[in-house]
Amino acid sequence: MNTILRRIALTTGAVAAATVLGGGVASAHLAVEAPGAKQGSSTVLSFRISNESEEASTTTLTVEVPGLKTARTEPMPGWDAVVQRDPNKMATSVTWTAAPGTGVGPGEFQRFVLYAGPLPKQDTVAFKAVQTYSDGKVVTWDQPATAGAAEPEFPLPVLALTAAEPGDGHSHGTEPEKPHAAPQAAPHTEADSDSAARWLGIGGLALGGLGAVAGVGALARTRRSSE
Repeated sequence: MNTILRRIALTTGAVAAATVLGGGVASAHLAVEAPGAKQGSSTVLSFRISNESEEASTTTLTVEVPGLKTARTEPMPGWDAVVQRDPNKMATSVTWTAAPGTGVGPGEFQRFVLYAGPLPKQDTVAFKAVQTYSDGKVVTWDQPATAGAAEPEFPLPVLALTAAEPGDGHSHGTEPEKPHAAPQAAPHTEADSDSAARWLGIGGLALGGLGAVAGVGALARTRRSSE
């Protein structure tokens, strides 16, 4: 969780800097920003929406996402976020709704942040969006840009993805090397026990015999000494 929060903080800072440096007409469009986003990886997506009405406020924003396993919204005071999923539990869209009396007012903009992934393994990914105003006006951001043509009125938000580098992601099919086992002594069998007992018995009898011989010799010497 701490890693996710750090990503959100870093991405928000980078996006803020890009917005200040970019400025211009592009700030009036709905844009998706995610510096360093890679194919097949999760990232923090920031959807920047400007309120283009002079009287009404933006009260709802719905963004379609391309069937993502992970889709986590960032808490926003005054806004409620709902993630829609298909029968396979893949996220298909996210809807942010403002509480009554709130919203993005005239002359204002707002960022809606989403931690999502893994992203598709393709060069770009599009996020169709629908913006709803408090006066009932609905704007759909779904017009693709065409090379050599004028920019459409409501361009489709598109994010360019960096190709994944070798080694990115989790590796599968490998097992950690097992430590070498310490050498073990040969198992002790019942036959070994019998052999040991037999040899100990023979040794005991031999010692007993030697003791008896020594005792007889000592007795004979004692008798000769007394005569």
